Amino acid sequence: MVMDHSILKPCLSLLHPLLQFQRSILSLLLHLPTSFFAFLLLFLLSYNAFTVFFLHLPYFSSPPTLLHNTNNNKPLQPLLSPPTTQTHHHSSSTLSSSIFLSSKNQTLPPPPLPIIKNTTTTTSSKFSIVIPNNKSSRRVKKHKRGLRSVHSFEPKLPLSLFQTKLKAFFSPPNSSKSTCKGRFFMTWISPLKSFGVREFFSMESLFKSHPKACLVIVSKSLDSEEGMKILTPFVKNGFRVIAIAPDFNFLFKDTHAETWFNKLKHGNVNPGEVSLGQNLSNLLRLVLLYKFGGTYIDADVVVLKSFSKLRNTIGAQNFDAKTGKWSRLNNAVLIFDKKHPLLFKFIEEFALTFDGNKWGHNGPYLISRVVSRVSGREGFNFTVLPPSAFYPVDWRGIRSLFRRMPRDEDDDDDEVHQTWLVKKMEQIRNESFAMHLWNRHSRELKVVKGSIVDSIISSCCIFCNKFVAF
Repeated sequence: MVMDHSILKPCLSLLHPLLQFQRSILSLLLHLPTSFFAFLLLFLLSYNAFTVFFLHLPYFSSPPTLLHNTNNNKPLQPLLSPPTTQTHHHSSSTLSSSIFLSSKNQTLPPPPLPIIKNTTTTTSSKFSIVIPNNKSSRRVKKHKRGLRSVHSFEPKLPLSLFQTKLKAFFSPPNSSKSTCKGRFFMTWISPLKSFGVREFFSMESLFKSHPKACLVIVSKSLDSEEGMKILTPFVKNGFRVIAIAPDFNFLFKDTHAETWFNKLKHGNVNPGEVSLGQNLSNLLRLVLLYKFGGTYIDADVVVLKSFSKLRNTIGAQNFDAKTGKWSRLNNAVLIFDKKHPLLFKFIEEFALTFDGNKWGHNGPYLISRVVSRVSGREGFNFTVLPPSAFYPVDWRGIRSLFRRMPRDEDDDDDEVHQTWLVKKMEQIRNESFAMHLWNRHSRELKVVKGSIVDSIISSCCIFCNKFVAF
């Protein structure tokens, strides 16, 4: 193939000026000073930074209308910024501890979604838990169940229903002052089906010794239509008892528990292997007494006589005969004034040293640690009662109180045991204000007629025919 030079000649003549122009531009650039290029680079970097960090603010076509309180129609201040949350859900339940504002025919734009880092997360309807990739699925499911239980206890109303119910219960509308002759608290962070005859009997024994007392059971499961059926026999007989679902945001507010609970919700606290409900119960009893004052008892504590003369009192679980001092305290029975400094220390210790993997670390052991540190210090006025007051037998000896050994005169062991039971019964009647049944170790035990527990049931019951299956 032969190239036609007559065609190439015009093309080359057109390219020549372009090449000449290119050489001129390059020559000009080469003659420019280095400072010019440095200034140009600085300008480009500044422009890039400006475009990255520039905030685009929305423009409202008309000024935003002030929100109004629907109760009294008084104008309120406009909401300056939307409340931030840790999840993608923006339902009203996420703001249970905040002030709710409403207006007719107008809604605020939804708050911007938070930026979430690329981590492995397990998300519930309320908050997220960050879980390492190497954790087993069993542990992940356990944490999810525990944190779902925390969410389920948070109220879905703008005002604290817990606060409203409690205030009305302690101070009825038709009364100028409280009619309660003693405030008692229980917690029940378990399903309703687990609330059995033993727990019912615990309430019976309380009202047998304190007929004019007020009992508040902090429980979501009992604060229900089915739960009310359990309490109805007491209410119909004039006893004052109520079940209220806990509002953790309200109860923990302005205490060290608030910070700990927020960290827990955001996945920054490891719930551990111990039941989260158990640890929440350990914290709840402390906060309830700190904010309201009164007496807390576990649902497996049988009250034997009036607590009216007890004040700011803890019971020792074990006693060292050699030193004459307690070796361990327990938190199944606590009697304290409102805002007592020792309760403040208990709550602080819980928040600072929480360990969800050690049984008792956030309960009885916590009480023992703090009391051992503050004993003798000025400003902490409290009493530690001997084990016979609330814990006449510990968990290792509770079985003996449920049975009666056969009376065999030829059996020396039987005689020794019977002698011990008789003396123990005398001690309980004379020295004990209450008796812890240690349900964890005795729940499966049946009461034998003639046993110590059988005798206590007979003397402390109100609806005695209810306990054939105790």
